[in-house]
Amino acid sequence: MASKLHRLGLTAALILTSPLAAQDAVRPSDAVDPFIGTGGEGHTFPGAVAPFGMVQLSPDTDTGCQIRDCYGHAAGYRYDDPTIEGFSHTHFSGAGHSDLGDVLVMPVSGDTVPMDPGTPAAPGYRSKFAHATETARPGYYAVTLDGPGVRAEMTAGTRGGVHRYAFPKGRAAHLVVDLRSSLYNYPGKILWSGLHLRPDGILTGFRETRGWAPGRKLFFAMRFSAPLTGHALVDRDKDVPYRGFQGPGRGSDALAEKLGKALEARLDFGKLDRPLEVKVALSGVDEAGAVANLAAETGDFDAVFARARSAWDDALGAVAIKAAAPMKRIVATALYHSLLAPSVWSDADGRWRGPDDQVHVADGYTVRSTFSLWDTFRAEHPLLTLIQPERTTTDVVRSLVDSQRYSPDGILPVWQFAGRETWTMIGYHAVPVIADAYMKGLRGFDANAALDAMVASADAKAYGGLGEYIARGYVPIDKEPEAASKTVEYAYDDWTIARMARAMGRTDVAARFDKRAGNWRNSFDAKTGWLRARKSDGSFRVPFDPTAINYGSDYTEGNAWQYSWFMPQDQAGLIRLLGGDRKTIAKLDEMFDYDNSKLDYSHAEDIAGLIGQYIHGNEPSHHVAYMYNFAGAPWRTQERLAQIVESQYKATPDGLSGNDDLGQMSAWLVFTSLGFYPVAPGSNEYVIGRPFVDRATLRLPNGKQFAIVADGLSDANRYVASVTLNDRPLTRSVIRDEDIRAGGTLRFTMASTPNKVWGSDAKARPYSMSTAR
Repeated sequence: MASKLHRLGLTAALILTSPLAAQDAVRPSDAVDPFIGTGGEGHTFPGAVAPFGMVQLSPDTDTGCQIRDCYGHAAGYRYDDPTIEGFSHTHFSGAGHSDLGDVLVMPVSGDTVPMDPGTPAAPGYRSKFAHATETARPGYYAVTLDGPGVRAEMTAGTRGGVHRYAFPKGRAAHLVVDLRSSLYNYPGKILWSGLHLRPDGILTGFRETRGWAPGRKLFFAMRFSAPLTGHALVDRDKDVPYRGFQGPGRGSDALAEKLGKALEARLDFGKLDRPLEVKVALSGVDEAGAVANLAAETGDFDAVFARARSAWDDALGAVAIKAAAPMKRIVATALYHSLLAPSVWSDADGRWRGPDDQVHVADGYTVRSTFSLWDTFRAEHPLLTLIQPERTTTDVVRSLVDSQRYSPDGILPVWQFAGRETWTMIGYHAVPVIADAYMKGLRGFDANAALDAMVASADAKAYGGLGEYIARGYVPIDKEPEAASKTVEYAYDDWTIARMARAMGRTDVAARFDKRAGNWRNSFDAKTGWLRARKSDGSFRVPFDPTAINYGSDYTEGNAWQYSWFMPQDQAGLIRLLGGDRKTIAKLDEMFDYDNSKLDYSHAEDIAGLIGQYIHGNEPSHHVAYMYNFAGAPWRTQERLAQIVESQYKATPDGLSGNDDLGQMSAWLVFTSLGFYPVAPGSNEYVIGRPFVDRATLRLPNGKQFAIVADGLSDANRYVASVTLNDRPLTRSVIRDEDIRAGGTLRFTMASTPNKVWGSDAKARPYSMSTAR
């Protein structure tokens, strides 16, 4: 990682142009390092974004990758790349798939304006840069571009971003706006696009793409702080015109207009005596919506940045952390990454484009999209119920339910962005997100409509082998791939439906889904102790290798080692099938201690962060370290958590062992650093592990605070000797959601040797469906 001085950009030239020059007292945002995760396989971006903002204004270091190679550039920026191609306005944070990278802008200086990016070896408008000139913090990014000699700064509001470019004195200033550029680009991805230069000097445009999400439409409006001295709108493609979506067009109202599939704009500003500011707003609805969103983001660069920084300080201030400097930076950055998605999707006037490709109007809430639910139902959304509960209920839950309402397929989002469904991953994991919020007492949505949407998703027989699952109680592998994983994930989702339905008094629904929640047993082979895929005739598929990982096989991005633990609603039932506590603990130890030296997982992109057969870089393993609590050995959980945190998280660009997956890897660390984790969202319990920070205080929206204190925490004192809740001994190895929301203090006394008695009693263990009282 670059030195602190380099990261803060403290050179004379940078101080003159950076809003960070006048430092005030330490603020929550000061502890965050957005470069964490931008190297290795973290797939995060360092650019400017507001909390949950529609715009993620960030540098793209390579958009010309081949399809297989695009995996490493899923966020547009990769720390070890030597050049920047430009700055685009939409990015995923830590996704395992690339897309977006919309509306790329690049400054050019001098008399010649290249219209192609070129390559790192032979740059066009692409430019070399040095990390020593980079600065990134929440809501702000800056870098010096060696080629044009331009200092580039970025900030962002809710639906717009602002660029500021300081051009060299005496050299002509230009911008290239490239609508051809896109992450995960390939021939034919850009279906149609348009550029319109309006009489008021605003450049508007749109494009429709066929990428990860088909038929995605995005509109933009761009305003400049200096008048244009010249321009060119260029179509670099002469193919037959697209006869589908044509865009609104401006006709005679436009000073210039261009429609096509490979559009660029060259914008000339002459020689400037002050930095050029470029304000850009997005819309999923139309160009008029983008213009209105542009007007809603008032003020110049410094004003927008001041609001963004204030918004970040408020959002990050929900968890005040006291810890050693490296750990504080890692946890604060994890909290930051947890607050990037699901992102705003509706316009300032409430209009939004739904999964039916029609425009709707949100009634009293802000529509969200970017739902990576297979990942985020586990810890990301449960974290938001604590630190962003109002947005969780009014924005997230209502967005999910309205998306189902307008979905042509009639089910809740699976993996959705920009209002479009990708059908990536498995399960119907919007269901536990809604149920978890409801069970925690969060309201602000129509619960009956939500439950109806959940049931409709769970009964959608055409989706992912659900028809077979409903008929047989399991998904047969000869009818549907990844059948073992689908069976247990459906069963967990069904349990959350039953929980919410019972709490609402809808006992008929609860009874039906309680029965389905036990379906995990139908794919568990009690004779061998593994979750396995079964065929239509009831037999388990052979040959069987619990270490095998192959896409489209019995499991989803994993193998039997990871998925044999996935029945979070009934871990006690699993322990009985495994032969009791002792055998369960032995199998958990075998998983973590497994010798992988003879295994090759290079063909599986998402298999990273291995500790034996525990794979922290992918989500199916995320709850497994906490499984020791269910077997009466919390001290073993404490050991494994230390092993995971120390090996999987660092305060460096390669500080995430796997894709952050829209905040899930980060939310895992936030919870774990506090000392507890939501193994089974919907249970209203958090399983206690051990803290990794000296003190943390949750600022609750009801005006109360919940403090976590770790007395004696050190590298040597990594075990929990005792726990108190509000000065009373806590003998159970869980803390309940209601305990946190009531406010108070959870105090850990740490020791160098384990307490093997605490949490071992059967009555002290976490919730399980089959032993619930």
